[in-house]
Amino acid sequence: MIGGLGAARVRDLFKEGRKRSPCIIYIDEIDAIGRKRSGSGGQFDGASGESEQTLNQLLVEMDGMASKEGVIMLASTNRADVLDKALLRPGRFDRHILIDLPTLEERKQIFDQHLKGISLEKDPEFYSKRLAHLTPGFSGADIANVCNEAALHAARYKQNIVGGKNLEHAVERVVGGTEKRSHVMSPREKKVVAYHESGHALVGWMLQYTDALLKVTIVPRTTMALGFAQYMPMDKKLYTKEELFEKMCMALGGRAAEAIIFNAITTGAQNDLDKVTKMAYSQIRTYGMSQNVGLVSFPEEETKGIGKRPYSKRLTALIDEEARKLVASAYLKTEQVLKDNRDKLELLAETLMKKETLNYNDVEKLIGPPPYGKKNLIGPEEFEHAVNEAAGEKTVPQQPATEKSHHNKTN
Repeated sequence: MIGGLGAARVRDLFKEGRKRSPCIIYIDEIDAIGRKRSGSGGQFDGASGESEQTLNQLLVEMDGMASKEGVIMLASTNRADVLDKALLRPGRFDRHILIDLPTLEERKQIFDQHLKGISLEKDPEFYSKRLAHLTPGFSGADIANVCNEAALHAARYKQNIVGGKNLEHAVERVVGGTEKRSHVMSPREKKVVAYHESGHALVGWMLQYTDALLKVTIVPRTTMALGFAQYMPMDKKLYTKEELFEKMCMALGGRAAEAIIFNAITTGAQNDLDKVTKMAYSQIRTYGMSQNVGLVSFPEEETKGIGKRPYSKRLTALIDEEARKLVASAYLKTEQVLKDNRDKLELLAETLMKKETLNYNDVEKLIGPPPYGKKNLIGPEEFEHAVNEAAGEKTVPQQPATEKSHHNKTN
């Protein structure tokens, strides 16, 4: 950008706004020009300097606006944490409105709205509550995508109306990606993936604090996943140490199953290990859940960059050691669960190789009910029956996000 151009455009913007008063000046993605200033002023900070000039001019213009000029300033961002504090002080952007992801009831209302434009077998209200349960953590755009995908799926099979199966397929596609049946796995690879996903499903099935299983599949996806196990998380904002530990165990179920059955490991657990590592470090470094490290908290964003860690090298080494111990402990627990239930693991995997996809009822018929109950289950099959059941429930907890454990493509 030419030096001074950003500041000049800001001046022109406010000049035009005053001419057109009363009016609203709206800046989308304001973090592009409103990021925190570095203050280094080095000779290699040309781009940064131009950005800061633009921000400074914006601050000057906002200060120069009289309350009676009839110009209202609005801005939006997904990264409020990176904005310069000067932008947010009283007299500038001093009223902050959080537009969060929709709640269960809000998702139902959004589905009602989008389904009205689709030819359905039944009224939109018949499907919307069920779909709201199956789409925790979805944004309004995600919900619109589900409805559009359901219509496309129906059209692909020359259907004049959209039914429950089309909507169910659409949710699955948005969550896990499109099926890629053209990808043919070798018999050995298919067996490894089947045991990997069965390991996730079985560990989650046997432990107390894990989420309810929706389905497990070994159908490859366009997301490069060779299979995934999908769960329905509970509506929780607070987690205990035990709950986080069992989530780690469930994520390690695939790697442990590979090691137990084949006495070898593959690259397929990369995504799982990434999640486990983040959970371990969060417990040690952020949540104060380690006795050895103590009741301290260092948010991740404060530890990024060279020389930015607000603690000593000794504490860094201790955090690393504690995180490794926690992961190792979770792996031992996972390994023990799978060894104690090896017959169930083999039955699940062999059936999965034949059917490719198993839902909750299939798993329950194979290995029996979960020892700690059905948790917060909303199964993905028998759509209309599930809707009727949901309608008869007194309360159904709101869900934060549908989780899935991927088996990545083996290189």
